[in-house]
Amino acid sequence: MIAIALNITIAMVIIAALLNVYRLIKGPDAPDRVLALDTLNINAIALIILLGITLESRQYIEAGLLIAVMGFVSTVAMAKYLKRGSVIE
Repeated sequence: MIAIALNITIAMVIIAALLNVYRLIKGPDAPDRVLALDTLNINAIALIILLGITLESRQYIEAGLLIAVMGFVSTVAMAKYLKRGSVIE
């Protein structure tokens, strides 16, 4: 039963990631694209965590945590760049 639920969840997260890629390409302006990229990062983390659960490996969960930290820092940097025109000032 868990295997079926994991497969369905993985399929749904992949569909959500594809919709995020569409918004990333089609986005009307830069803040929408940054938001789509951040959401795509969250979907990637979810896929890695689900893969770790499926394969029963803790290393995938650690990789998901590292990607989450990098995604947070990159989102903050992009927000600063869009607001001020530079990241460090």
